[in-house]
Amino acid sequence: MTVNEAAAVDGQLEEENIYSIIQLVKEGIRFHVFKLIMEQSPYSITEWSNFLHLSERTMLRYKNENKSFDPIYSEKIMEISLLQNYGKKVFGSEENFNVWLHSTNIALGGITPKDLLDNSFGIRLLKDELTRIAHGILA
Repeated sequence: MTVNEAAAVDGQLEEENIYSIIQLVKEGIRFHVFKLIMEQSPYSITEWSNFLHLSERTMLRYKNENKSFDPIYSEKIMEISLLQNYGKKVFGSEENFNVWLHSTNIALGGITPKDLLDNSFGIRLLKDELTRIAHGILA
């Protein structure tokens, strides 16, 4: 496991380490590293396959062949992982953040935040909302 992969698994890659993140995305996240990231997240393999727009069968093929995800999927994995780390900081715990992720949110038009994790625009919207929460600006 590379230094960047280990940092990603440990939740130590932050947006400040953008060059490390870019390198990791370009190389592609290997499935066994993704598995460790997934195990630390509150999301099932089914949810991850929905977020990444990959079938579960394709995910199993990545697993069986220990393939690296293409950069487009690696980028999405990192975006969700970074958002998870940020959310834990904003809410003070993973548990509190996960409650927020699964709750209907008026500021997001009545959508649960988790439903926005399947595209970059939704992830950006959630990051912006977390920043507002961190600064005490509630809808």
